[in-house]
Amino acid sequence: MTASDISSRPLQRILLAEDDQSMRGFLERALERAGYDVVSFGNGAEALERVHEEPFTLLLTDIVMPEMDGIELARRASEIDPDLKIMFITGFAAVTLNTENGTPSDAKVLSKPFHLRDLVNEVDMLLAS
Repeated sequence: MTASDISSRPLQRILLAEDDQSMRGFLERALERAGYDVVSFGNGAEALERVHEEPFTLLLTDIVMPEMDGIELARRASEIDPDLKIMFITGFAAVTLNTENGTPSDAKVLSKPFHLRDLVNEVDMLLAS
């Protein structure tokens, strides 16, 4: 992606919820370098408060977090904004998502570990769809 590609697309806002501070920093910087506006939080409860205040294009959330896990965050955020796209990141391969627990049916899952380039590519594809 070139600088002109980034500047020609509309600004897309990402709400990032990740409890690991260093991982959150890596993800935030990679997405900002790719041209996204990123607002990040260390837990789902704080991220959900922000969904009430302003619109986002994508919720990028870890699944396992204290206070409110990513699945509950996604369910509640989708109720507030049904157009919000959802992508989960997780280090727990055994975690299964299903619509019975309120997980949005079109949510994407990216398993840790992943390369930051792969994350940006997945986000690009999800937001282009």
